Amino acid sequence: MSLDELRDLLQRHARPDLTTAIDGVRICRFEHTSSPESSMSGTSLAIVAQGSKRLALGDQVYDYGVGQYLIASVDLPVTGHVLDATVDKPTLGFGMSLEPAAIAELLLQVEAEDLPRPAGTVRPGIAVSQAPEDLLDAVVRLLRLLDRPRDRKALVPVFKREILWRLLTGEQGDAVRQLGLTDSSLSHISRAVRWIRENYTRPFRVEDVARLSGMSVSAFHRQFHAVTAMSPIQFQKHIRLQSARLLLANNPNDITGVSYSVGYDSPSQFSREYRRLFGAPPSQDAVRMRDRVGAALP
Repeated sequence: MSLDELRDLLQRHARPDLTTAIDGVRICRFEHTSSPESSMSGTSLAIVAQGSKRLALGDQVYDYGVGQYLIASVDLPVTGHVLDATVDKPTLGFGMSLEPAAIAELLLQVEAEDLPRPAGTVRPGIAVSQAPEDLLDAVVRLLRLLDRPRDRKALVPVFKREILWRLLTGEQGDAVRQLGLTDSSLSHISRAVRWIRENYTRPFRVEDVARLSGMSVSAFHRQFHAVTAMSPIQFQKHIRLQSARLLLANNPNDITGVSYSVGYDSPSQFSREYRRLFGAPPSQDAVRMRDRVGAALP
């Protein structure tokens, strides 16, 4: 069974830094249940072979476990943690970046009738489904190349392409297809997401970002929330606070300076919103992060 071999491959090839010899492919191995951690999702595929994980996006929570896959079709600020992992039975997961250019190239080479009919509505930026056997089989054949370095250059593109095809023809095919279409509704929202991420320290008017995305204000509000589970202003707040957390890891004693650098006018408001998102005030969280890094160094 593909899932059994997938589990074995992930167990053998897991590294502390999650990377592999195949570009864009990551392997996760967690031996302990983790506290919620904030990060950016990237545009990616994730499959759990053992254990389970939980991902929160805005007010939406996604649990996925053995034999399930998660698609992130937009790079979103998420909070995730590992559930029920132990040393004897660690959580094992596969991850692969989804490149819009590779999806677009594949779409150009297939007939429209070979793909499921588009749903016609904007999908959430995160979705979870049961992984079909043909998708698991393609992932296993890609990971086997970790043991066959001579074959990688020739076969990695082939198996990655097959994985994309299995996704395009699967339950979340509509979301994956929109990743490769330059004029899809998802691409318009992705453009807005990218602009907010690049300009998160600046105040903005939603009307201006809607215009940048080529959408009416009402349609933009509706579709932005459908994809991100947040309003544009809430999205900006998440980006600001995640950026602040990275800065605090290096400057734990400069909370006021960090708050101003990410766009806050009020350090007290910054502290309140930081605590609400991360569960601890900035000063305490900075110490916690520093201690965690120190414990990991030996």
